[in-house]
Order: sequence, then C-alpha cells, then structure tokens
Amino acid sequence: MKYSFRLFVFSLAILAGVSCSRQVTRVSPDQQIDLSGRWNDTDSKLTAEALIDQLLSQNWIGNYEDEFNRKPVVIVGLITNKSSEHIDSDTYIKDIEKAILNDGRVRLVQAGAKREALRQERADQQDFASKASLKKWGQELGADFILQGDINSIIDSYKKENLRYYQLNLELTNVETSELVWMGDKKIKKYINK
Repeated sequence: MKYSFRLFVFSLAILAGVSCSRQVTRVSPDQQIDLSGRWNDTDSKLTAEALIDQLLSQNWIGNYEDEFNRKPVVIVGLITNKSSEHIDSDTYIKDIEKAILNDGRVRLVQAGAKREALRQERADQQDFASKASLKKWGQELGADFILQGDINSIIDSYKKENLRYYQLNLELTNVETSELVWMGDKKIKKYINK
C-alpha cells in the first residue's frame, strides 16, 4: 500500500512539472507585441523609420550637393539614453545606419569602436601584410556631418494606470563649421491599464 501511494505521489509530481512547462512560439520579427508597456523593438523600429524619413527628405542633402558637387558623408555618433529605462541604443543606431546606407544619397562612415578596430587592423597590416595588399594610413573618408541625439522619457502613473511618454531627438551637425543643419524628433505615448 505504501509503495502504491508513493508511486501515485511521484506520478502527480511529474504531471505537475510537465503541465507547468513553458511554451515558446516563434513569431515574425515584424509582428507588434507589447508585453510590459516599456520601450521595445517595435518602438525602436518605428522611431528609426520616422526619423530617417524626416532626415532624408530635407533640403540639406541637395544644398550640400549643389555647393560641393558630391554626396555628403555622415557619421552616426552617440544617441544618449536619458530615459528612466535601460534602452540599448545600438539596435536603434543600426536601424538608422542601415536606412542611410540603403537610401544611397548619403555616404556613411564607420564610428566608435568599429572604427578603432579598423584602425588597429590597418596598424597590424603595416607589420604583417604584403606590400601589394597593405592598406595605407591617411586614406579614411572624413565625415562632413555627425548625427547625434538622445532618448528621453516621462512616466506618469496612478493606481493601476500607467502612461509612458518617449521622445527621441536627432540633430545633424556640420563637422567643420558646427552648423546645425537638421533637427528631428519622434514621440511615442503608451497607455497601460493593469
């Protein structure tokens, strides 16, 4: 009798563990899913698209080409997170860089740590590469403009209601003259009722 009871309890424990297992479902990366109401991948994509549309539809590109008879060169600098949440701006920056590159009217140069890695590779080549394949110093394409910005948020809550407001600002500045040639922003407001 004790053996049967133990077997019964053991079987129940296994069934309880199996029934509480986690289910994972693959979904399209384009599908909008909001779980927490916080900043998410959809917000990143929507803001990057909106700001790039603003940036690339303004007169600064044509004005530059008229004056210098070539495409402007842009470097994407820091986009500072000033919000109350952890927001990885790298995914947002990559969306912006990809859109600029795919548009084709503006040239894009590498920034930050990746540019330093390129410089280190060039330095290594000075000692280890053949003369025929050696890449020279001083041949980098200098940026004409730097794109920088910030992410801000305001959170308001009362009892079970929560309002999250995000504002992303971007500025394009002439590197040589420090002239501000374009400014844009995208705002997102989310209402969460728990």
